[in-house]
Amino acid sequence: MADYEYLMLSFSRGQSRAEVRQSLAEHAEYGHWDLLRVSLYVGGVRKVVLRRRIIRVQRTA
Repeated sequence: MADYEYLMLSFSRGQSRAEVRQSLAEHAEYGHWDLLRVSLYVGGVRKVVLRRRIIRVQRTA
């Protein structure tokens, strides 16, 4: 079974799509996060859930 860690981000209504896209691209490229879910709420707030696999290193010696 794969273990994941999750990161929740919230973007306000005033942030443009370009700013949100740039932020998500940076998280994906440098933090190795994958997009799991995007929710758009009535007030214009976007909540984004990112996840990445936890890699457990086993001792060899």
